[in-house]
Amino acid sequence: MDLSGIKKGDKIVIIGGGFAGLQLAKQLRKADAKVILVDKQNHHQFQPLFYQVASGRLEPSSISFPFRKIFQKSKNVDFRMADIVKIIPEQNKLMTAYDRSIAYDHLVIATGCRTNFFGNKEISENAFSMKTTQESIDIRNKILFSFEKEIFARPEDKQAWMNIIIVGGGPTGVELSGAFAELKNNVLPKDYHNIDFSKFQIILLEGSKNTLNNMSEESHMASRKYLEDLGVIVRTETILTSYDGNVATLNNGEKIPTKNVIWAAGVTGNIIEGLNPEHIVRNRYVVDRFNKLVGYENIYALGDIAYMETPKYPHGHPQVANVAINQAKNLANNILHVLNGKPSKLSEYEYNDLGMMATIGKHKAVVEFPFLKFKGPVAWYVWMFLHLMLILSVRNKLVIFFNWAWSYLTKDTSLRLITNIDYKKDKVTDF
Repeated sequence: MDLSGIKKGDKIVIIGGGFAGLQLAKQLRKADAKVILVDKQNHHQFQPLFYQVASGRLEPSSISFPFRKIFQKSKNVDFRMADIVKIIPEQNKLMTAYDRSIAYDHLVIATGCRTNFFGNKEISENAFSMKTTQESIDIRNKILFSFEKEIFARPEDKQAWMNIIIVGGGPTGVELSGAFAELKNNVLPKDYHNIDFSKFQIILLEGSKNTLNNMSEESHMASRKYLEDLGVIVRTETILTSYDGNVATLNNGEKIPTKNVIWAAGVTGNIIEGLNPEHIVRNRYVVDRFNKLVGYENIYALGDIAYMETPKYPHGHPQVANVAINQAKNLANNILHVLNGKPSKLSEYEYNDLGMMATIGKHKAVVEFPFLKFKGPVAWYVWMFLHLMLILSVRNKLVIFFNWAWSYLTKDTSLRLITNIDYKKDKVTDF
């Protein structure tokens, strides 16, 4: 398999500006090709820090980067803000939600994942997900507004506003639980003098036996201990079966009154209509070792949406940022080799696992590298450093560092704005 169909001056359209799509566009900004990046948002979103926006630690602008700003000086890269709803491969054309079309010579699908509610419509309609910056802001608004509502609520309704259920004990659920626990312990009691925060319950539900189930036994134990030390109620081997917006029902029959359920229990690929469903496995496009879609000569897929079987990963690669970034780099290098007349230098992709990490709270984190595992304060500093280095601009690095330093020194954050509240839906005079 090769990429010989790519020629100088061709139009390469990339759908999705996440880690994979953005990395590919950046790598091709000096290529002899026209690159068009398409996304329904006008900015790149740094997903690993969504939980800090949701918990009021960072402003959304700190982790969001406008595409047009990123490519200001890249004359061969252009951006289109559009929601792609259909691919017409016979015509090399994309259709947008507003019935407009975008033509391409070569197409790269990097649409990533969306929240997977596993077919539970009731939960999907009533629970929060956290896959975009806006959803993170919505969580912040609702959680903070819950305490304003608690003040006015009837006595029998107060506990529902004071219960937060987070579903999913992976890195997102663990980090969000720890962040809310630190808000409970260090910040909120100073703001709300008349609320008894001993009744504020943060409940983390995980269907498997452990938190951070994909990590080692040491990380399982450490993460659970850190969470429980912070006051989080950890319930493993427990599944949320239904949630109507007022009461959460668990698989053991227990019912918990709550106005706030955050779903962080799974993802599924963002498949676009139009391509052969026979080459889709578990909502991911089947690709070869060059990330080319099976059955197509000019369509590629990267990152979470790509299903690639290799000797090391016979069931596909994990859906993590490192895979997305490095698949994009490999594809970009191959494209550049073809454009520069060096097709013999094409390389197949193989994932080298660099490890996993998660932070639970101040001085509480776990890090697993292939050669080393550690936890505690050192792991926490390593987590902060590596995430800070991944932030795109120097300005945003400085803003985030300042916010983290302020929070570290004062155990406080001033980013507690409540915006866009629907007062007709959430009546503050509901006695």
